[in-house]
Amino acid sequence: MDCGLEGRVYLVTGGSSGLGLATARQLLDEGAKVVLCARDEARLEAAVTSLGDGTSVMAIPGDLADPSTSGRLVASANARFGRLDGAVVSVGGPPAVRSYEATDEQWRASFESVFLGSVRLTTAVARSAGFEGGAVVLVLSTSVRAPLTGLGISNGLRPGLAMVAKELADELGPLGVRVNVVLPGRFDTARIREIEEASGDAEQARAAFEASVPLRRIGMPEEFARVATFLVSPAASYVTGTAVTVDGGLTRSP
Repeated sequence: MDCGLEGRVYLVTGGSSGLGLATARQLLDEGAKVVLCARDEARLEAAVTSLGDGTSVMAIPGDLADPSTSGRLVASANARFGRLDGAVVSVGGPPAVRSYEATDEQWRASFESVFLGSVRLTTAVARSAGFEGGAVVLVLSTSVRAPLTGLGISNGLRPGLAMVAKELADELGPLGVRVNVVLPGRFDTARIREIEEASGDAEQARAAFEASVPLRRIGMPEEFARVATFLVSPAASYVTGTAVTVDGGLTRSP
């Protein structure tokens, strides 16, 4: 299926590795142009190099917790490519801590980046000149559906952000702007491999997790990327205000 992405321009945050990088690669493969953003400038430049000759991708270092980042990303996309059609907004997860052990500072810092940073970028993209027909996808977590043990801050912030995304879909729909949410489960990324290694027996850790997944395997980043790319594309032109879980069936709620 042709997703209709040829010549379109998208922002991808958290784009230096993992699911963000996989999504950027999928967008480029479909003919789109991409503006990548991440906090680590060296990793970001390496990601751009891995994506090709640089004619269809550019890197903008930045932290979504910084109020100036959203406007800078939108302006850079328009200056470089002359248009902006949407964004895939992914922010690194909050600290892995139980709710009753989390400090005020951890809550505040996570709110600024995960929550407010995502809302700020979504609204900035929506206000971009000539944005009618655009789309934003927020990459959240299955903690929107059910709490994840030991991830108290994520359990608190992600469901609220999903509800804001739903409201933004209502508010921006009349302008032709779509807003959707993707809820990824566990994928074979460098971060997940680090977690498995930290268990002391990476092979056993993966086997135990995969046994709990109905599809009996961990996801591959490109499997997530295809879903995010579809939702941000014109091919999903009548899909807005929804949350799509991509986790091999692990989450028990529908």
